Amino acid sequence: MSNNNTLDKLVGASMLVVASAVFLYYTIWTLLLPFVDPTHPVQSLFPPRVWAIRIPVILLLLGGAVVGSFLSVVMIRSNRKKAIKARQKEAGKKRS
Repeated sequence: MSNNNTLDKLVGASMLVVASAVFLYYTIWTLLLPFVDPTHPVQSLFPPRVWAIRIPVILLLLGGAVVGSFLSVVMIRSNRKKAIKARQKEAGKKRS
């Protein structure tokens, strides 16, 4: 049990480090880079600023599509189960 707990902590810590690094990179890219000279070598470490808007929009649209698709599949499966139960009930009433 303690091995699983250690693994969970390691995975959680690594996710926190990655999220913090992405947040720091994005913050520097969007908030500090506009004030740096366009010819400065630091500019080469970052993509064009237009992608600072495109990437989050694309990720939000993709995430919304995944969530919507998941909910649709769950609702369709749930409705099928209800229909099967209703047919079984109806078949049981006809026999009686």
